[in-house]
Amino acid sequence: MARKIRIWFPGAIYHISKRGNRRSALFYDDKDRFKYLQLLEETCILYPFVLHSYCLMTNHIHLLLETIDHHPKEIMKMLNSRYAMYFNKRHDLVGHLFQGRYGAELIDSSQYFLEVSRYIHLNPVKAQMVKYPQDYPWSSFNALVSEQINPHITTQKILSYFPEQSKEAYKLYVENK
Repeated sequence: MARKIRIWFPGAIYHISKRGNRRSALFYDDKDRFKYLQLLEETCILYPFVLHSYCLMTNHIHLLLETIDHHPKEIMKMLNSRYAMYFNKRHDLVGHLFQGRYGAELIDSSQYFLEVSRYIHLNPVKAQMVKYPQDYPWSSFNALVSEQINPHITTQKILSYFPEQSKEAYKLYVENK
C-alpha cells in the first residue's frame, strides 16, 4: 500500500516527530544531544527552515518547523541520516536508529500552532523527567520565557500571539494547561 502523500507548500508549518527504533534511545548522553543540535543547524544552512520550538527526549524528538523552499522530507532525510551515521559510528552500532517514517502534522491554525508548541514544551513534564518545563535543558522553552539565547530557534512568531510579546504570558500559557 502506498504512503499518503504529504501536503507541502512554502511556508507550511509542521509538528515533526521522530522516534528511536523499537523506542530505543536516540541520545545516550549530552554529547549526542549537542551533536543533534549541531546537525540541525547545519541542515538549516543547506535546506533553510524556521524552527519555532523543539524538544529532544531520550527516545524521540519534537520539532515545530516552518518550511521555506524545501519539503520537510528533504530536511528530515538530511538530518536523520547524518545523525544516524554519527550515532552508529560513535557507539559502534549498526542498523536502523530511527523507527519508520517521521511524523508530520500540518499546522493549520494559530491556535493549533500554540497548542503544539505547548505540547512540545510539556513533554518532559508529562514524562516525569522534570517538574517544570524550564528545568529541562534540551528544549527551546527557556529561550521563549527568559533572556536565554538559543541560536536554534526563532521566538518571534510564538511570542507575537501574546500581549507585548510577553515571555511571561507564554510561560503562563504553557504552565496553566
